[in-house]
Amino acid sequence: MGNKTAYSENELKEFEKIIIGKIKSAQEDLAILRAATSNDSDNGTEDTSASFKAFEEGSSTLSKEENVKLAERQAKFIRSLHNALIRIENKTYGICRDTGKLISKERLRLVPHATLSIEAKNAQ
Repeated sequence: MGNKTAYSENELKEFEKIIIGKIKSAQEDLAILRAATSNDSDNGTEDTSASFKAFEEGSSTLSKEENVKLAERQAKFIRSLHNALIRIENKTYGICRDTGKLISKERLRLVPHATLSIEAKNAQ
């Protein structure tokens, strides 16, 4: 990397493609989670014993709560990816917000919304 202080236009376009792909995939996952959260089916427990039905309803509530948490986390991930696209537009993408050095390409390929280098993240 040397003294390089920013990624080239071509490198930024490569990261932009990665991020757009991740946004698309994350939005599909979010839609599935939201659909699962809003699913009000009773799983056909009308003809089962009361204690089993209570267990099923409790399990369903827990599952919906978990799906809501997952959906919130997924929405936050999507916002982080959109913020990364803004940084690409501003030509500040890939610059560690703590050290001011470039974040490694390997890290950005794995975590394209990263704002900290590995060294800054480990120092936290």
